[in-house]
Amino acid sequence: MKKLYLVGIILFLSFTASFAQKYAYVDTDVILGKLPAYVAAQEQLDKLSQKYQKELETIHSELDQMYKDFQAEVVLLSQDMKKKREEQIVNKEKEYKKLQRQYFGPEGDLAKKKEALIKPIQDEVFSTIQSISEQGAYSIVFDKAGSMTMIYTNPKFDLSDQVLQKLGYKN
Repeated sequence: MKKLYLVGIILFLSFTASFAQKYAYVDTDVILGKLPAYVAAQEQLDKLSQKYQKELETIHSELDQMYKDFQAEVVLLSQDMKKKREEQIVNKEKEYKKLQRQYFGPEGDLAKKKEALIKPIQDEVFSTIQSISEQGAYSIVFDKAGSMTMIYTNPKFDLSDQVLQKLGYKN
């Protein structure tokens, strides 16, 4: 009976071992940070964002000044003039919000530029990761840079350097 039990355990362990899956991880932040094209694209996006932000700050300052001037002169203005100035302030606020959405909204200029500059680089990295994963017979590859928390990672399973090497970059 003990021999049968021992044989059963050995068979079970060998059966489970044959279905073992290989896991690995990459750090896409590290990979992308070492790619000159990505760094250049990120710098370009930062400059564009600063330009848009400066333009919006200028409009916001104008809007604040219009409101302060209105508050200071409200006692001296006729009803028609008050209404006209209020409409100007409201129109300026609408212009500001519209420009803000146009620049920084989900479908805004900055998002479109980011899509055009960064997506091709990310696609190349992810296809390289997929290629390495298929070659190495990895079942799952985690992205350490994502929101997933890893308590422990064994560096021997980090594929980031292989991805960089296959992309033609050295550590």
